[in-house]
Amino acid sequence: MKYYGELPVVAYFCMEFGLHPSLKTYAGGLGVLAGDYLKGVKDYGYPIVGIGIKWKQGYTDQYINGDGWPYDLYKDYKYDFLKDTGVNVKVKIRNKDVLCKIWKVDCFGNAPLFLLDTDLPENEDRWITEKLYHGSGDDRIAQEIVLGVGGVRALRALGIDVDLYHFNEGHAVFAGLELIREKMSRGASFEEVLAESRKQIVFTTHTPVIEGNESHPIDRLMYMGANNGITREEMIKIGGEPFNMTVAALRLSHISNAVSQLHCKISNEMWKHVDNRSKIIGITNAIHLPTWVDSEIIKAAEEDRDIWSIHMKNKIELIEFIRDKAGVKLEEESLLIGFSRRAATYKRGDLIFRDENIIGPLLEKGKLQIVLSGKAHPQDNGGKKIIADIVKISKKYPDRIVYLENYDITIAKKLVRGCDVWLNNPRRPKEASGTSGMKAAMNGVLNLSILDGWWPEACKHHVNGWQFGDGFQGANEQETDKHDLEALYQVLLEKVIPTYYNNRNKWIKMMRNSILSTKDEFSIERMLKDYYNKMYIV
Repeated sequence: MKYYGELPVVAYFCMEFGLHPSLKTYAGGLGVLAGDYLKGVKDYGYPIVGIGIKWKQGYTDQYINGDGWPYDLYKDYKYDFLKDTGVNVKVKIRNKDVLCKIWKVDCFGNAPLFLLDTDLPENEDRWITEKLYHGSGDDRIAQEIVLGVGGVRALRALGIDVDLYHFNEGHAVFAGLELIREKMSRGASFEEVLAESRKQIVFTTHTPVIEGNESHPIDRLMYMGANNGITREEMIKIGGEPFNMTVAALRLSHISNAVSQLHCKISNEMWKHVDNRSKIIGITNAIHLPTWVDSEIIKAAEEDRDIWSIHMKNKIELIEFIRDKAGVKLEEESLLIGFSRRAATYKRGDLIFRDENIIGPLLEKGKLQIVLSGKAHPQDNGGKKIIADIVKISKKYPDRIVYLENYDITIAKKLVRGCDVWLNNPRRPKEASGTSGMKAAMNGVLNLSILDGWWPEACKHHVNGWQFGDGFQGANEQETDKHDLEALYQVLLEKVIPTYYNNRNKWIKMMRNSILSTKDEFSIERMLKDYYNKMYIV
């Protein structure tokens, strides 16, 4: 199915794109979402191009040492499948010209992805596109100049006419400053070009905590050259002092979106103090079904045929994958819980293990098996400690708990298809969306989740999955954690485990409900339609 007609051409800017395990240009959920977006663009024929960065060493390869502590390795990746466009552009960083080579990911037809690269012999600062999300504030600013300013100049050099610029997160804000510079070079005033540029820009925010939204001192931006000819006073008018990348994006765009309906409410409350900002609407994230979902289980659910045997095939494949990767053989008939996501402290990957008096006997008796995976940011020792604590308890229950190191798309695909239950327990309301739960749900893997991100829109408790915690937000982290842990154990002991072992028909009915209630509403096709109908054509 393809869409045609007079649709605006959109340039989609993102710091990371997760398209395939062999292309290490992603860190986690933001990149995987951007990759799914482009795959959907290709499937449905939308006139959209992607703009990103060719990361030489990617994010990190993260392994676990003998003591259980995660460590990071970096290596240079060779991408022989990228096409050299033969086009270069220049950006100015710290008053020096930096040459950016433009590569093309050539397998997307109508949805090409162009990646900028500074690892060239002509550059003194070849390091800029070396590591994703690594280094100092100066490093990040330099990378964002390449993405934003370099991205706009790449479109010009490639001869691609664009109607709209979509900034997926605030990293691309400097593209807006380049659009302003272009117009001001023709003699228009700052106020005039700001208003004109706003008509060309839309913005997606992903971070529901103010402290997590990136900001920089104005003096540092001026020193780095990120202002791109715009005065200090004009920079403050756009992004404040310090210069907040999200505030700037909200003021540079004519409309913005949050990535779930709950996140929309939170974002509007969080940024209500920002004057002259764009309206924030809710467009819930979605997934590319052909990438993540077993088409046979969807077809069987739609035709009311047997889905259990298809699920068990996927579960056995996962168990074999775990045995090959980690040397642990899990049991086919034992309930298997999966948890995989970025190892940030607020995601509480260790929550289910915090009362060993409860979880220990379940593991010992074979009532539960748990497989986990995820990377911590290389500089996040809190996240690394969570991984280390899980690895420590896995050694106590070696046939029941597995932590798969060096999490990537390959691991994720196996887990969202082969587990029985998908656990999600961030501290509410810090999960903006959370697409891994969508992938699991469409594969008949039942969600057991806090009411955060996308799950309040989908959850029918004990019908297509389970919620726990009832949306509770405590006065502090300790109160929240205590409440949520008790709620998790209650649902696990009273609903999940009894249904799995004692009422298989009910379980299979819930699996079918999970698939049928999510496969359309949380598909990338719906998300792209929403972007065009609610943001691109206005």
